[in-house]
Amino acid sequence: MRMEDGCVVELTALTPCNGILPIQTGETTLSEVDPGRITALMPFKGQSADLTTALQAAHGLRFPEPGQTTVAEGASCVWTARGQAFLMGPAPDDSLARFASVTDQSDAWTVVLLAGLDAEDVLARLVPIDLRLSAFPEGAAARTLCQHMTVHISRRAEGLQLMAFRSMARTLAHDIGEAMASVAGRRAAG
Repeated sequence: MRMEDGCVVELTALTPCNGILPIQTGETTLSEVDPGRITALMPFKGQSADLTTALQAAHGLRFPEPGQTTVAEGASCVWTARGQAFLMGPAPDDSLARFASVTDQSDAWTVVLLAGLDAEDVLARLVPIDLRLSAFPEGAAARTLCQHMTVHISRRAEGLQLMAFRSMARTLAHDIGEAMASVAGRRAAG
């Protein structure tokens, strides 16, 4: 709540995909995910092993290898770039700051889940990497493009999780929604 020109103004925080998701087309659903807190972890030079030990003690997971995700109860750590991963879920334990740069990224990202029968076929129209289960199993993570947007994709038990900059939420939902409609149309005509 804040005062503006003598009036009380109620501010309501909105999620990046508020009012545009979920979308369901055929057997496939695109929905917004609440990842909890998103914290970038970048180990200091020579501190990767110590960071993993601290992560294990504090959150029950290790710093991921390139192209991987580690998961524990209520938390995950997703590889996002060379020497960088995102801790998703809990607030980071203070002990992590001894071994890594720790920065809150929560407001910068939109996180969505594409799940269902045609999820891989939908993204095959939008991303230049092979996301079939045989090539991109559960726990895999990649940084790639979705049309013209940089995205992070990780395979979860429930589907393919995509992260894009918050400012691109509407475009991400639109592009995936269009591909969902196209794949569903081909299946129906099939």
